[in-house]
Amino acid sequence: MQFLSSNEFNEYLCREKPLVEAMASPKDQVQPNGIELTLREVSRLKSAGRIAVSNKDRAVSETEKIDFDEKGMVFLPKGCYMVLFNEITNIDPDMFAFARVRSSLLRSGATIQTALWDSGYSGRPSALLVVYNESGIYLEKNARVIQLVFYKFDSPVNATYNGAYQKENIHR
Repeated sequence: MQFLSSNEFNEYLCREKPLVEAMASPKDQVQPNGIELTLREVSRLKSAGRIAVSNKDRAVSETEKIDFDEKGMVFLPKGCYMVLFNEITNIDPDMFAFARVRSSLLRSGATIQTALWDSGYSGRPSALLVVYNESGIYLEKNARVIQLVFYKFDSPVNATYNGAYQKENIHR
């Protein structure tokens, strides 16, 4: 297994189906060790979720979109929120990714939690934003908030992601 760096990203970004597409500023978002994703929208959680043994009994929390102000900013008090990214990711069958929060967000008292980005996943992902700062945080639309770190297997995995979130949020 190998870690992908900026040396390899250009090849993956120039394909017919890029590893990451819809980047506003590739020159800013492609970093030495990963690709940064930007903030598209923020929503508050409105209901309880339900995690069950069977996926048919699963219910994720309902959300309500929070509008950015006329300057493209949103203020978030301490709490949990869902964020949606601008970019669409297309993870190859021979790789997976982890997302790491940008240090500026951490230094402001907030973090983003994500699950593993499985081999074969394609979609515009969302993640959990947790604001720990008692004073809250201001976020600007399109701000870079996480960095995806990609790992490549020596060969493709036998079964790739085909779950409920495949192709999520692509038509928004």
